[in-house]
Amino acid sequence: MRKILLVDNGSLRAQATLNLRRLAQALGQATGQEVEAASLLHSYKIPAEDLEGRKAVSLGPLAEQLAEQGATELVVLPFFFGPSQALTRYLPERLAEVQARYPRLAVKVALPLVDSQAPLDLRLAQLLADNVRERMEGLSKPKVVLVDHGSPIPEVTAVRNYLAGQLSVLLHQEASCVTFASMERRDGEAYRFNEPLLVDLLGSKAMADSEVILAMLFLSPGRHAGEGGDIAEICEQAMAKSPGLRVSTTRLAGEHDAILEILASRLAQGIAGAPLLLELSANR
Repeated sequence: MRKILLVDNGSLRAQATLNLRRLAQALGQATGQEVEAASLLHSYKIPAEDLEGRKAVSLGPLAEQLAEQGATELVVLPFFFGPSQALTRYLPERLAEVQARYPRLAVKVALPLVDSQAPLDLRLAQLLADNVRERMEGLSKPKVVLVDHGSPIPEVTAVRNYLAGQLSVLLHQEASCVTFASMERRDGEAYRFNEPLLVDLLGSKAMADSEVILAMLFLSPGRHAGEGGDIAEICEQAMAKSPGLRVSTTRLAGEHDAILEILASRLAQGIAGAPLLLELSANR
């Protein structure tokens, strides 16, 4: 018996879990497969009354529950842009613990949303471009900044930069420039690959007296990208310091319906067994 889980990192904000559940349901309807939503961390702390009366569940306990109920194959669909430590370290360790208890459970983890080693795939860049165009009305060639959270892993930041390159090509006739920035970074020279920081970029001479659209490389609303979150605060402060600067933000990448097409492709790969991020064969 196969079970499919759409998995994000997890958040303490209810909106993130509700968005994950919405996508799991929509993906199930689009593919004819039952898809359940689960988070790696954090979300189980959200009160049930904030989640329409149903508590969020973490991947580990849910996987064990499904194995106990007779599941023999678990297909994990990561709701992540790239190979974060949550996917490459925590997830394999947690799934190995589950399989140690339930050795007959086979586990397949599909690839994240972006695979820069695969043949050219513009779908994510195209939905980002769609989101930018929604904010372009009345503007003449604004500047576009693809902004993400920032990561301690160079490979994750490389995914952002890869998408920025694709977005630049797609918007070359509509934007005066397309660049990228991180919301935050860890201290130390080792994490300089996250530069520039959004606060520094918006405060630079290059952005003064400009119309700027932030293309939001975030999947679900939360503390950083949600209403009144960190990104909004950074933008408000930047505009207050530079009265000629006008900044608007797009909706989040994970709120665009086209994300479902990418997830459906990853699900098909996960079921087929190739390509995969991780596979744990059952011990019969």
